[in-house]
Amino acid sequence: MARNSVSLSVPEPSWFTPKRLLVIFCVINLLNYVDRGAIASNGVNGSQGTCTSSGTCTSGSGIQGEFNLNNFEDGILSSAFMVGLLVASPIFASLAKSVNPFRLIGVGLSVWTLATTGCGFSFNFWSITICRMLVGVGEASFISLAAPFIDDNAPVAQKTAWLAIFYMCIPTGYALGYVYGGLVGSYLNWRFAFWVEAIMMLPFAILGFVMKPLQLKGFAPAESRKALISMETAIPEVQEALNVKGSAESMKEEFGHTFSKLKCALFNLNRFSRFTKDMKELLVDKVYVVNVLGYCAYNFVLGAYSYWGPKAGYNIYKMSDADLIFGGITIVCGIFGTLAGGYVLDLMTSTISNAFKLLSMATFVGAIFCFTAFCFKSMYAFLALFSIGELLVFATQGPVNFICLHCVKPSLRPLSMALSTVSIHIFGDVPSSPLVGVLEDSVNNWRETALILTSILFPAAGIWFIGTFLHSVDRFNEDSEGQVTEVDRSNTTPLLGPKVAEARESSDGVLRLECSERLQHLVHADCLLIITLLFNDCIVLH
Repeated sequence: MARNSVSLSVPEPSWFTPKRLLVIFCVINLLNYVDRGAIASNGVNGSQGTCTSSGTCTSGSGIQGEFNLNNFEDGILSSAFMVGLLVASPIFASLAKSVNPFRLIGVGLSVWTLATTGCGFSFNFWSITICRMLVGVGEASFISLAAPFIDDNAPVAQKTAWLAIFYMCIPTGYALGYVYGGLVGSYLNWRFAFWVEAIMMLPFAILGFVMKPLQLKGFAPAESRKALISMETAIPEVQEALNVKGSAESMKEEFGHTFSKLKCALFNLNRFSRFTKDMKELLVDKVYVVNVLGYCAYNFVLGAYSYWGPKAGYNIYKMSDADLIFGGITIVCGIFGTLAGGYVLDLMTSTISNAFKLLSMATFVGAIFCFTAFCFKSMYAFLALFSIGELLVFATQGPVNFICLHCVKPSLRPLSMALSTVSIHIFGDVPSSPLVGVLEDSVNNWRETALILTSILFPAAGIWFIGTFLHSVDRFNEDSEGQVTEVDRSNTTPLLGPKVAEARESSDGVLRLECSERLQHLVHADCLLIITLLFNDCIVLH
């Protein structure tokens, strides 16, 4: 019997290299957090109007002044953004199994661009609240999927360092946002800050649609239409290899009809069942749960710091340029702290246990410095101690996300990142911003408010310390459903280099096994079981 080799090619993803991917994602992440920093700056957020005892009143400035918001309503703007992020993150993560993740990022960034433009045109509290919620929806796709892409393509010995570079954009973006918002608010209207952000993000939103899409480790190709076309092309050769009786055209027609009926019947049930199973697997993982719990407490403090920091600094230490001072400190400490955290973990050997050790120690010592800083009345003593504290606190960004990515199997990483994002916001910075606003309205003392807030870092360090005693396994290289090991196990250039998987000539039994693997790799992930059963029927008939 003549044997034909089946050649199946993975599309070349254009000019992408791992370093270019990292740079593009870092710029996008930077713009996301510039937006968050800008709305928290005194130049864009502004202040309430005030009236003296003599009856002299001054108009407010920025968003808070123009819409006449109290501190609680002002804090709601931060929470509204997070609500959109929370709702959309698990949706995008779930869609990653049936839609190409790179295209999902393009959709999300398009929503982000339109919503940010809408913030500039808002006319009252509710309009800007809705737009901020949609900005969160747009960011959700990127936050859930970017880190797995980077982890796939980073050099094996530098995975934590690459993640640290990516997450370095969080404090750097916030800090640049403070400075950017302060400058725009001083020389232009606060609305221009949002319009400029939208213009800068637009090219990246377009890029998500025009670039050849990438695949994530642990997932079968998601573009089912192309997959089915390739499968139809391969069927005659598979049929000849198996010597199946009958016409090739008849087999394809019957196979396609049966496949369509079964797919329609089981698609929704299969997706819901799989999502439920994946969620249960994450929630019973002690390492993952402990990591996220510590991250929630940590983010409760960092979220309030980022939103209220410039205003607290202005009121406690009478900083005339609070946006620039806080922005400068955060840029320097964020860059060096985040990079140092990733670099130190790589030096320690990147393991989950070592990551927990670094998290607990850096957070505990950093909390001591930050708490002590607010006890000093001297602005210079505060700045020196707070800078050291921020340096240590920001060292957690690489290790904490390394644990989220490596304590689960590859196919669960988007959902792992999405659930982590949802949790740290719903229990972290979503309630912290308005609660700190309520606390300040009650005590009317920013120093006391800051001390109470900072003390929450100590429980975060304690929770992560518990993680050092848990049994942990790095599951990054575990096989996942729909995975072809020769293609997806490569750690050097797993997705960005052109790769071709070819079936070698062999005995009938080996050839049948290889053909089955190729079909499973091509077919939509939701129907792998169906295709396998149908294919086995063909083998039985033969």
